Amino acid sequence: MEVYRLIGPASLRGDVDVRGAKNSVLKLMAASLLAVGRTTITNVPAILDVRIMVELLSRLGCTVDYDPEGGVVSIDVPAEVGIQADYELVRAMRASISVLGPLTARMRAAQVALPGGDAIGSRGLDMHQAGLEALGATVHLEHGYFVATAADGLHGTEIALDFPSVGATENLVMAATLARGRTVISNAAKEPEIVDICTMLVEMGADITGIGTGLITVTGVERLSPVTHRTVGDRIVAGTYAFGSALSGGDVTIRGVGLELLPNVAIKLRDSGATVDDLGEIPLSDGTTGRGFRVIGARRPQPIRVATMPFPGFPTDLQPFVIGLNAIADGVGLLSENLFEARWRFVQEVARLGAKVSIDGNHALVTGVEELSGAEVEASDIRAGAGLVLAGLRANGVTEVSGIDHIERGYENFVANLRNLGAPIEQVSRAEGLTFG
Repeated sequence: MEVYRLIGPASLRGDVDVRGAKNSVLKLMAASLLAVGRTTITNVPAILDVRIMVELLSRLGCTVDYDPEGGVVSIDVPAEVGIQADYELVRAMRASISVLGPLTARMRAAQVALPGGDAIGSRGLDMHQAGLEALGATVHLEHGYFVATAADGLHGTEIALDFPSVGATENLVMAATLARGRTVISNAAKEPEIVDICTMLVEMGADITGIGTGLITVTGVERLSPVTHRTVGDRIVAGTYAFGSALSGGDVTIRGVGLELLPNVAIKLRDSGATVDDLGEIPLSDGTTGRGFRVIGARRPQPIRVATMPFPGFPTDLQPFVIGLNAIADGVGLLSENLFEARWRFVQEVARLGAKVSIDGNHALVTGVEELSGAEVEASDIRAGAGLVLAGLRANGVTEVSGIDHIERGYENFVANLRNLGAPIEQVSRAEGLTFG
């Protein structure tokens, strides 16, 4: 069994480049299905989830060229593509559900297995189904698959989402681009990843207004054209390294993401006593330029109070790092989780490091201690795994994190980047099971 092993306490110092957002690039790849021809996506992170989406699109009949080192994916979409996304792939990555909208819109049929992905709580697909049905599709569950048909094509309509769901907004916007007439989606998600996919769709010839607001209007067109598009930087990865600097008392410059993508995060980091500087446009390692910022952590952070909310609120994906920071803060901090209840699974693992966390409903009260102690812990999802690694930076002794396949789904060169920032971390093999003698 492969694990990450690190020795603490340690501080992160140096520069780190952040490439495109996982939560955007996977949906951009799905959007390529809307246009016949070759779509090229740049600034693509070298992560496992991208490889899974490459395989999914290949099985649908696309020819996909992926250059992980160069960060480029090129997708040749034929006139006729398959309509079935198999359980084998969909269970490994929830973002696979994003092919549902494009396939229903262009091929007028789709069969997508119910998705798997991270164990972070209830994430119902009712809004995806209701939205597609409002657009004129017939959708039902059959043998574990969402089966959607729209023999006469989709038509414009008004859709009011019960919650500003990112996945539902993306699927319905993509489907509406080829629907007849005008579709208005109210209570739409506003995340930067939504803006990114809408921007690419407009480049492809879609007619979309209200991008970045809670009211998106899509006027359907007859066809879309392939394009070359650069993925927006990954604000969650950037936030991970920012919290790593803050909780380790470090000094890290993050390149490729600007603070405008992390407005609430910057406020909370400053509340913890960290210095957060907006660096504006700076050179990136690939020869391009992008925005960046610098975080200098306090010797011991102050506790912070955070409530996770849809953008522009505090991202739920950064919740584990708040708990990790509060765990070694000088006082008592509070985290209120308003989106995904099962993210509390992280708490039982960080407690093994000595964190003092009390759970009451959707609230986590964290009493800071001067230092944590190294232990064996297990990642339950992408962000929980990274959170355990960062907490290990403030733990005295050896911390081993298992379940690292979760982490590698969302972080490019995680161990190498942390080592470059001065963390004594390595990936090693550990024997599984118990030995009785």
